Amino acid sequence: MGNGNSKRKLLVIGWDAADWNIIDPLLKAGQMPNLQRLLISGVRGNLKSIEPKLSPILWTSIATGKVAEKHGILNFVEPRPDGQGIRISQSTSRKTKAVWNIFSQNNLVTNVIGWYASHPAEPINGRVVSNLLHEGFDESGQWNAPLPSSVVHPEGFSDVIASSRLHYQQFPSGLLKKMLPRLGDIGERDHRVISLQKRMGYAISIENAAKVSMAAGEWDSTFVFFDAIDTMGHLFMQYRAPKMNHVSAKELNWFGGVMDEVYKWHDESLGRLLAVAGDDVNVIIVSDHGFHSDSLRPNMDKLPPERRMELESSWHREFGVIIASGNAFSKGAQLAPCSILDITPTCLSLMGVAFPKDMDGRVLREVMANQEPVQIIASWDAIDGDHGLHPDDMRNDPIETSASIRQLMDLGYLAALPDSTREQIDLVERESTFNLAVSLMTFQKHEQAIPHFRYLYEQRKDIDRYGICLAQCYLSVKDHAAAVSVLTELRKDHPSNLGALLLLCGCYTTMGQRSTAVELTRNAEKECLHNNEYAFGLADLALRQWRFEDAAALARKALSANKQDPLVHVLLAKIALATGQFEPCAEHALDALEITNAVPDAHVLLGAALAWLGDLENALLSLKTALHYQDDSPEAHAFAYFLLTLAGKKSDAVYHGQKWTEHRMLNGEKGVDNYPFGAIDFGTKNKLTI
Repeated sequence: MGNGNSKRKLLVIGWDAADWNIIDPLLKAGQMPNLQRLLISGVRGNLKSIEPKLSPILWTSIATGKVAEKHGILNFVEPRPDGQGIRISQSTSRKTKAVWNIFSQNNLVTNVIGWYASHPAEPINGRVVSNLLHEGFDESGQWNAPLPSSVVHPEGFSDVIASSRLHYQQFPSGLLKKMLPRLGDIGERDHRVISLQKRMGYAISIENAAKVSMAAGEWDSTFVFFDAIDTMGHLFMQYRAPKMNHVSAKELNWFGGVMDEVYKWHDESLGRLLAVAGDDVNVIIVSDHGFHSDSLRPNMDKLPPERRMELESSWHREFGVIIASGNAFSKGAQLAPCSILDITPTCLSLMGVAFPKDMDGRVLREVMANQEPVQIIASWDAIDGDHGLHPDDMRNDPIETSASIRQLMDLGYLAALPDSTREQIDLVERESTFNLAVSLMTFQKHEQAIPHFRYLYEQRKDIDRYGICLAQCYLSVKDHAAAVSVLTELRKDHPSNLGALLLLCGCYTTMGQRSTAVELTRNAEKECLHNNEYAFGLADLALRQWRFEDAAALARKALSANKQDPLVHVLLAKIALATGQFEPCAEHALDALEITNAVPDAHVLLGAALAWLGDLENALLSLKTALHYQDDSPEAHAFAYFLLTLAGKKSDAVYHGQKWTEHRMLNGEKGVDNYPFGAIDFGTKNKLTI
């Protein structure tokens, strides 16, 4: 099984929603010096999020290495077991061990501070401060208010943690003026100023609790979670330049610098935590997703609460950050594509604890200084021990969580709750089922997701996203008739839903009903004439319908809206390849790779363009790189098979041909006609057929 090694120390810091798009300019300006020092001696990369991008689900996946279906935390809130309303999602609802439980039964001492869904505090080998540290505190007006029960483990540690909290009315005036230089013009009673003090006051309390916990005695690992970048982002990212249409010039002036100051505070906090942790600590900093700070920011102004709740997660970018630094890591190593599911497996390996096969992530061995083989067991859940899990029969903690629930509504994560307890529970159960189904769909378990989406759609046809997801699942299992039926009905009930129209266009395109597909798509293009949001999807449809000029025009429209989206450059490369423009194809692929190297399709398209241009050697290198990032890429295997066959290296081609065949058999495809880029003949300059 493997035993923990107490000579190793690990500090894991969660920065919810931290994003390189803001961090990198601040690093360049020398305004995040503590993070810069870690990066100089460590490793950085993009950390892929998973759907649905909701914090309690994601941070539980980070802590367990498992998807929502396995860990059981499906929402910000959950029904109370006694049926008397709802509560914040709790640790007693988690169905699997977190990393700190596994460490406990390996005799490792762990501190856990502020982690999502960590209340009530688990009795692990170490110290725990749950995510309800401030429950009711800011609203109480009492700076010495007692802690709610079960927030701290061990219980005797409660007083010192209680005294480390910062009430928002105690917020340091110097920090407030630093974050809001125009405070005199705004006024201290402005609701946005009070929100800032509450959210950043909580962050200061979390830092204080972490420092107190680390200083309280020997420890092997510490996990600290800060939600401020995310919660502040939902409040203040709309005011950051470039100016959004609904924001006034005055508001931009007042609040435009808040988010940069939030990041700078996190860097200063990092320095203080490292000072307490000591020089011998290995550090991992992660975010569960990124956060849009450019033209892709959604406009939530004047949206009704229910609609805002549906769209609030659209602030979240797919990629968060990962930074790893310390003696356990190989300085400057290149991270292969990694996701939030890889954090706990890597933490286990770093501490000499065996990796369980029932986790959904992997150990990031490519960045570790010690390349010893990873120890593997079947599951830690099957092994009993002093793990610190709550007993199975533990019931609800009586703590009221009304303040935390109100905050979720203020941030837009919850719609205004119905008055009826039964209706509240119905709403939470429905949304939790939806989140579970989305998680299943994300991991290609469409057959399992369909009954959930079908139930939701039949219950509430007024909620169009239920029908959209059901149709997407039907498409994935190639039940096109069912998808068309759902989408046609949905279009009647929600005629303004352009997403449903685009999916319907895609159905008819895939079914080979080209004339119907083209007619519907052209109608969609007219409806989206002044809306760039759907330009990418329409361009992709036009490409699949062989309307290359229209596809290129729409793709350029999508590019004008977001020049930093690598997928738009990939789409332009596909269009160029389809029309035999091999040099432009290579240029667009390189444009995508300049934004991020971790785009397998861009490497494939670059390889294809180079092959047609006669540079087979570099074409093969591009395909090798694509397979480094995505070893099951059917496009890369197909092109590699053709190239190696063309080069006379038939024995090398066999492996790639087998992998390509496996993909086609898995998807019920036969022959090259079903290959994503169409029939290929590297001996001619023929245009591809899509």
